[in-house]
Amino acid sequence: MAFYTYIMSCASNTAIYIGVTGDLLKRVAEHKSGFGSEHTSKYRIRKLVYFEVHETLPEAIARERQLKRWRRVWKDELIAKTNPRWSDLTMEVSFL
Repeated sequence: MAFYTYIMSCASNTAIYIGVTGDLLKRVAEHKSGFGSEHTSKYRIRKLVYFEVHETLPEAIARERQLKRWRRVWKDELIAKTNPRWSDLTMEVSFL
């Protein structure tokens, strides 16, 4: 089973959310429907902009914790490396 560390963003890319899940497609659907978390609901965070695949849950959680400690500029640079236009990657997840 795969586990995912992911970053979601609002439409203007000013607010982000970092999370971990074992079912990325389901979790993204929850965020898009407004049930992801209080933070994602409040700031309308609906766009999957980055994700990583991990073999174990502890690896995914460790990465989430690492990313949450990063400065915002570093997170933005990480996203921009693989997704320079900050496009919604939800369709890519459906092929995993």
